[in-house]
Amino acid sequence: MDHRGVAARTLAAIGGEENVVGMAHCATRLRMVLKDSKKVDKNALESDPDLKGIFEAGGMFQVIVGPGDVNIVFDEISKMSSKDIAVSTDKLKDIAANSGNWFSRFIKVLADIFVPLIPILVGGGLLMALNNVLTAEGLFGQQSVIQMFPAMEDVAGLINLLASAPFAFLPVLVGFTATKRFGGNEFLGAGIAMAMVMPDLVNGYQVAEAIQAGEMPYWDIFGLNVAQAGYQGSILPILVISWILATIEKFFHKRLKGTVDFMLTPLLTLLITGFITFAAIGPVLRTAGEWLGIGLANLYEFAGPVGGFLFGLVYSPIVITGLHQSFPPIEYMLWDQGGSFIFATASMANIAQGGAALAVYFLAKSEKLKGLAGASGMSALFGITEPAIFGVNLRLRWPFYIGMGASAIASTMIAILDVKATALGAAGFVGFVSMRPTDIMQFFLCALVSLAISFTCAFLYGRFLVSKNGSVDPDEVGTATPTSTVEFVSDAAENAFPVASPLEGTAVALPTVSDPMFAGGKLGQGVAVEPTVGKLVAPISGKVMVTFPTKHAYAMRGFDAEGNKVDILMHIGFDTVNLKGEHFTSLVNKGDEVQQGDTLAEFDIEAIKAAGYPVTTPVVISNSKKTGPVLPAEGFRDGQPISFGAPLLTVDPKVKDEPKPEPATTAEKK
Repeated sequence: MDHRGVAARTLAAIGGEENVVGMAHCATRLRMVLKDSKKVDKNALESDPDLKGIFEAGGMFQVIVGPGDVNIVFDEISKMSSKDIAVSTDKLKDIAANSGNWFSRFIKVLADIFVPLIPILVGGGLLMALNNVLTAEGLFGQQSVIQMFPAMEDVAGLINLLASAPFAFLPVLVGFTATKRFGGNEFLGAGIAMAMVMPDLVNGYQVAEAIQAGEMPYWDIFGLNVAQAGYQGSILPILVISWILATIEKFFHKRLKGTVDFMLTPLLTLLITGFITFAAIGPVLRTAGEWLGIGLANLYEFAGPVGGFLFGLVYSPIVITGLHQSFPPIEYMLWDQGGSFIFATASMANIAQGGAALAVYFLAKSEKLKGLAGASGMSALFGITEPAIFGVNLRLRWPFYIGMGASAIASTMIAILDVKATALGAAGFVGFVSMRPTDIMQFFLCALVSLAISFTCAFLYGRFLVSKNGSVDPDEVGTATPTSTVEFVSDAAENAFPVASPLEGTAVALPTVSDPMFAGGKLGQGVAVEPTVGKLVAPISGKVMVTFPTKHAYAMRGFDAEGNKVDILMHIGFDTVNLKGEHFTSLVNKGDEVQQGDTLAEFDIEAIKAAGYPVTTPVVISNSKKTGPVLPAEGFRDGQPISFGAPLLTVDPKVKDEPKPEPATTAEKK
């Protein structure tokens, strides 16, 4: 490969260095953030014989060059550029996160804050649903389970305690992750959030009642009356406060040094942020929530079904802000007037978001996304919707919008049928126990409509995305999943080049892996292995051509019976470049001659999975366009166990073109 020529053509095709914000590379691809991707000459890149493909994902434009070549092309592009466009992969991710429109950046920030909290929210939500099953009257008869079996009362009490804790102290969890995301000390963020939910304060759910009754205690601070109000279960106040705290902390870090910085920065940060919290930000946002609730209640009563449609449409966006936590006092007021539409509408919205998340579960290829969508979708059906919203639907966007639409339709039915609640509970399917007895059947009808519309529409649209892009996940979009499947009967030539398994584990058909570039064969033909032993061995005797610095990718070269090169790429996991070599140990260097079975690397499977990365390892012939057919070895079966050194692939020698016959002479023609 003429690396300099490839670099020059690539740089010109992407719009020149003036169109590049930043560029990095992994084991096979150039990754870049561009100012305007519309300036890219995609036809030139796709038709370039030295490039293997292009795609966009996660705010990055990526060009597949191949192992052993990508780093050289990257260096050549860097040399050609008059400005410093080369950055680390971490820096490039930050640049990508800050690119795009404000809504995209806002969604990315929310995902960074809430995704780490999903396990505790899912666990708490399902425990809350279990508690409702044990304590709800009318579910299995006139009496609840604990009334029928008094010995279960304390069990239900413990379950309720475990279920309520994550939501009562949600500001502490959000304060930790949000402050970390905004660049501050996460423990200071958790500390200010703890102050917001201290038991000495009036519980956040009782603030409105305490103010109306004239029982709210106040601090007298510099002549200001500051309400001693808590913020249990709230989200928006702590999000704003976390950003303020991080900003104040960074301000002092820049101006104070050494011991003075160590002692005074935490003190001043907490003191100033605490005053702002209770004197300004908190009361303003709490009042905004109350006004929002009252306004929606008036709209609902005035506009009827239209009000139901609008309230159902915006309820899930309101959940994002946390302002829905201000609705209970309004519901108490509505109970005195015959019942509350708010809880019924909330149930429709939660069920709709759950249905959309469950559709993603059936469509996702990534085990991580599939597991998240399944658990959070079920949690939403039982009334806890934050995991589904923040972990799945908002990240993908279209399931969130579909959920909003389904909620609007079902909520219109709630208004038409005049379905109302007389108590609070879990706003999902089990919310029927909170409905007026005469409204239970209508509630179930509306709930089923909400679920059916959201699931069906999300599933159909997701199928469209899969056929178009190969995945429902924008971070996996790049190529459509091949429609052909791996043929597991090898028709290898007698002199085919054999490749042994470098791993012990389970055989995986390459088109089924979650990375679309490998699944689509863009990086070469081959198979994959789901390893059960954290060791990578040489699949052939030959030369090590690539040992990537992050120790997650290796390439070897051998020669077939005709003397043609056979280049083998082994890529441990997907996106494991982000681990920067952690959990990997490389035992060879570039240029080493090794024998089949020699250990190339060792890796910690459980630690890699715990970090959120799959370990499925493609083994492909990266120059398969220049070899003969690449076929799975005879006996290779998707899902079957495979051991070190077992037959994995065969590579037929390239069939040489038949020489063209010489043109006939004049005499021969005669």
